[in-house]
Amino acid sequence: MSKMLTRDEALALLKEYNESDALVKHGLAVEGVMRHFARKYGEDEEKWGIVGLLHDLDYEKYPDQHCVKVQEIMQERDIDPEIIRAVASHGYGICVDIEPQSQMEKVLYTIDELTGLVNATAIMRPSKSVLDLETKSVKKKFKSKGFAAGVDREIIKKGCERLEMDLGDVIEEVILGMREVCDAIDLRGEVEN
Repeated sequence: MSKMLTRDEALALLKEYNESDALVKHGLAVEGVMRHFARKYGEDEEKWGIVGLLHDLDYEKYPDQHCVKVQEIMQERDIDPEIIRAVASHGYGICVDIEPQSQMEKVLYTIDELTGLVNATAIMRPSKSVLDLETKSVKKKFKSKGFAAGVDREIIKKGCERLEMDLGDVIEEVILGMREVCDAIDLRGEVEN
């Protein structure tokens, strides 16, 4: 019988496989955004959050087997197959052929790279905060190919199409989701409350 992890178990699992502070923070950022979208769509916030938290579980130790090794790791622990599939599907077209189909999978596929762009845009601001970050600033950086060059803009565009959402609207939701976890991902910055 497969099981649903608690958030604490998922976080412990993430830290077991990832020593990099940046990767853990990325997991926390994606978790925050996934939870935000789950509430927006009236879905299971815990499940969506855990998928976000664990999406790069295998990345640090098995970069050449990303989205493949994670399936083995999770199957060995009897984790819910829906979570395993969702986590693996964010590598669609890059390292796996598991196409994002559910709303949860489509959101993860779309927002993974985008959280990196939002993060990079926020830390370049004088405030170093996501709390005063505006959608238009991120859209401007999206168009600047040299900025955060590692962010795959094509995946983000394809994801927006899958979600049938405008890029600006997706960026806005990602910012809102990251604001909810700004302390955990060190993006509160110098903004006055």
